[in-house]
Amino acid sequence: MSTTFTIDTSTSRATPVAAPMKRLTVPALRARKAAIAAGKGEPLVMLTAYTVRMAQLLDPHCDMLLVGDSLGQVIYGLPSTVPVTLAMMAAHGAAVVRGSYHSVVVIDMPFGSYEASPQQAFESAAYLLKETGAAAVKLEGGAAMAPTVAFLSERGIPVVGHVGLTPQAVNALGGYGARGRSDAEAEKIVSDAESIAAAGAFAVVIEGVVEPIAQAITRKIAVPTIGIGASSDCDGQVLVAEDMLGLFERTPRFVKRYGDMAGYVAERVETYAAEVRARSFPTADQTYAPKA
Repeated sequence: MSTTFTIDTSTSRATPVAAPMKRLTVPALRARKAAIAAGKGEPLVMLTAYTVRMAQLLDPHCDMLLVGDSLGQVIYGLPSTVPVTLAMMAAHGAAVVRGSYHSVVVIDMPFGSYEASPQQAFESAAYLLKETGAAAVKLEGGAAMAPTVAFLSERGIPVVGHVGLTPQAVNALGGYGARGRSDAEAEKIVSDAESIAAAGAFAVVIEGVVEPIAQAITRKIAVPTIGIGASSDCDGQVLVAEDMLGLFERTPRFVKRYGDMAGYVAERVETYAAEVRARSFPTADQTYAPKA
């Protein structure tokens, strides 16, 4: 006896439609390191996503979708990622999972939700994964966070590390400038990445560092490196989707703008506003006539 399930889509413009593809897994992504190193695998593609609709559009082309705490600035207009809360991450993470079928969804752990202790980190990570259905969490920090990464990994929570420029530490770093310009700082960043990978992270994001650091880390660690303002030699790349699509006029130096969505939107809204003021919209095509 078969059972047919139906979903009421009448009230949603963004109901996901399952694509004929199987969702990638954390072990599969980790295993790509060896294939990439041997020249037999493609670099990993990662973009940020915060909403159902954006997840739907990005998912077929990505290996990972990052629900980044960058949503604080991109979605909420906050001055940094520091004020972002677990509740914000949970709400947007759940939306991205609902809108995707292929990519591994990784969700950022916000500032203050994991630094106090491995136990605090586990409670926060477990909450995020249960509330969202995401596959993994990402946390910032180097060697000091290695015990926390190990604690989470040993309890079945996949972790992505994040070294170099760590935006949650912007107040301590004094800004968003590139890291690793001194020998001592470069050595520390490499050591941080090695510590995080050895502790059990299945991938490491390297952000805003001088290129030789990213190249050295990629050679040294056994898990994939994901670059952002790092090097094309990393095992993959990530960008904020709104930045690469050109929705913001100001973007970091390492962003390549693949479009001018801000200009496109502005032009279309200008046309709409002009038609409303001229009473040329709506027309008969957008209004309802009485029944005959």
